[in-house]
Amino acid sequence: MSYTIQVLKMGQVEGPGPEVYWMSDWERWETLNIWAVLIRGHGKNILINTGPPEDLTELNACWAEAVSPRSQLIRQDSERPEEALNQVGLTVEDIDYLLITPLQAYTTGNIQLFTNAQVCISRRGWIEDFHAPEYEMHIPRRLRIPDETLHYLDITAPEKVRLLKDEDEILPGLRAFWAGVHHRSSMAYCIETSRGVLIASDAFFKYRNVEGDHPLGVGESLAECRVTYERVRKEADMILPLYDPDVVNRFPGGKIE
Repeated sequence: MSYTIQVLKMGQVEGPGPEVYWMSDWERWETLNIWAVLIRGHGKNILINTGPPEDLTELNACWAEAVSPRSQLIRQDSERPEEALNQVGLTVEDIDYLLITPLQAYTTGNIQLFTNAQVCISRRGWIEDFHAPEYEMHIPRRLRIPDETLHYLDITAPEKVRLLKDEDEILPGLRAFWAGVHHRSSMAYCIETSRGVLIASDAFFKYRNVEGDHPLGVGESLAECRVTYERVRKEADMILPLYDPDVVNRFPGGKIE
């Protein structure tokens, strides 16, 4: 079972080097692209993440205070999910599955637009990043799951929510495992393509994290980092860091066909 891949840009932000590379790159700033990943095959259209919410004001204010005024999410009109999908001949109604990782507003902010999609979320993350966190969260709930999105998931269409096990098959040729590292809701999605298995995740922001075995700076667990990165190196023929601009250089046009 083989799928095609295409990345869709949903915005970009700059972050300090140590957020990306633990205890390193202190004088550097890293450009982070917010990628959504369109997966197509076997009559299904699947999207990893939905991009940030319509109003970026509160999210940018939080990042300015917590990180730096330089860390501001910028989004072009063409990077809104409706427009990005239109550019590849699809609409939000054409998406059959949403794969979310992690539960943060820049990934969850448009879930409610995709009314025909099953919404796949880590069961562990749904509990530990939302319903019953084990410690006080440093990001307010509405900047993890915005109010409109939460109303859709909990009230309007709870039957659309599929909570994934730590090891789960979504469709033939498309599986998921719990990655951790970044957030309790961080997943790795493993996709069979014509070039082998591609693993996409937010557990590694950039290629250097995995290829150079350099832990994620803004991660929640160094131990999980070692375990996840080792597994990814063993199981993946290719990786797709969900924030690395270099994706479009590794895969010309951001595509695997």
